[in-house]
Amino acid sequence: MEAEGLEVLVGYDLDPACRYPYEANNFARFELADVRALKASDLEEAWRGCDVRVLAGCAPCQPFSRYNRRNAPRDERWILLEAFGRLVDETRPEIVTMENVPELVRHEVHGRFLDTLRDAGYLVSEHIVECTDYGIPQQRRRLIVLASRLGPIELVDPGCFGSSPATVRDTISPMPVLKAGQADRCDPLHRSSALTGINHDRIRASRPGGSWKDWKSELVAPCHTRREGRGYRSVYGRMEWDRPAPTITTQAYAFGSGRFGHPEQDRALSLREAALLQTFPREYAFVPRGRPIEMRTIGRLIGNAVPPKLGRVVGRSISRHLAFRNHRIPTEQRPEQAGP
Repeated sequence: MEAEGLEVLVGYDLDPACRYPYEANNFARFELADVRALKASDLEEAWRGCDVRVLAGCAPCQPFSRYNRRNAPRDERWILLEAFGRLVDETRPEIVTMENVPELVRHEVHGRFLDTLRDAGYLVSEHIVECTDYGIPQQRRRLIVLASRLGPIELVDPGCFGSSPATVRDTISPMPVLKAGQADRCDPLHRSSALTGINHDRIRASRPGGSWKDWKSELVAPCHTRREGRGYRSVYGRMEWDRPAPTITTQAYAFGSGRFGHPEQDRALSLREAALLQTFPREYAFVPRGRPIEMRTIGRLIGNAVPPKLGRVVGRSISRHLAFRNHRIPTEQRPEQAGP
């Protein structure tokens, strides 16, 4: 959003691990808060003095994904979208945007959210996008909702980004060579998980774009020999150099959790490589210098994120809409931002 000229004032999240990367990389403050407990007055205070107010939200996607579809009605996290809708209704910002997985459209909570927007006077557009169309080097389909009380608003065309297909090779081939379990001395985030002996054998037997079905029988995990496990082909695999990566998840550093094996090196993705495939800037800081790197925590931050380049797509859509409507968001003098 900042890279597209919007002034980001505050971010709210329930995960305390978000505080450092949010404040260290952005010109905004972080508030540790449950969105269900937020009040309209909290947002109004942050927006004080703004001519045009923007509210962006992203409820956890796991309850709505195809893997958890049957459990969604019993998952408390879907209530967060209703809490977001309540804040919209109580504050009526000029612009609202929301991102989630495409499967969300099948749930009643999504329909109620759109009804809230339309009843409050918003013109709404929905877009299911394939991230590769916008030059993001991973296969990741996402639902983007844009709503405005100023007039019709649409997502910008991929051509606005001069997008050409981006690949794993384009993104991570310059990274220093690592062995499994090693970390780069110059970049602590460029570290890979250790592998057990059998997983070393498995990754050596894996080919780019392949799966565990390419292995000799003695390497195949027992769960995959059973009928219910035979369909899970997209685990224990290597990525392909000249194709986009698979969807980067919170477990992208784990060889057995998807097709997250390096195309050539006998290891899984490093945390930095996963972040680059998510389009985080190369020097993005997730923890203070010298602090321990917790693979699980940083993997969660990387995998749960909206790819920053997709955030730029949304930001540019809003900026163009406001420019067309001859509105502006006032910005205060601030330090020069170093890169997108």
